Amino acid sequence: MKRKPPDKGRPGGFGRKPPKGAKDRPLKQGLKTGLGRGPVADQRELVKRATLNALKRAKRAADKAGVELSAWEDEFLGSVGERIKTYGRAFGDPDKGAPGQALSMMQAVKLKEIAAKAKGEKRAFPPRRGRGRKPDPEA
Repeated sequence: MKRKPPDKGRPGGFGRKPPKGAKDRPLKQGLKTGLGRGPVADQRELVKRATLNALKRAKRAADKAGVELSAWEDEFLGSVGERIKTYGRAFGDPDKGAPGQALSMMQAVKLKEIAAKAKGEKRAFPPRRGRGRKPDPEA
């Protein structure tokens, strides 16, 4: 079976013809924003925005419920928000969190605890106990 020669009117010889005037027409404004950026940069922006929204939700829920946050919790929400706005993540050591996340594992736990406190729920994560040996049942 012989292969047909590519059609000269099509880009690269295959596919559909571009619409008339497609080369001369500028891109729509919405399509210009993503040019030159990869999906990783877009994903980082989504994670950054979602984390900032979670911080705002926790603060708003505490204010709405009338729950008094401690000075440490209030400062935590503010400083983490500033670091995310400035650097895109709130921790410097890559071993402390996943590569695509804005919060470290412990910061995420603390944020969940603050959100639970604002909702009036019991403490989401009970404090850890020491890892000593269990007492001998015979003694």
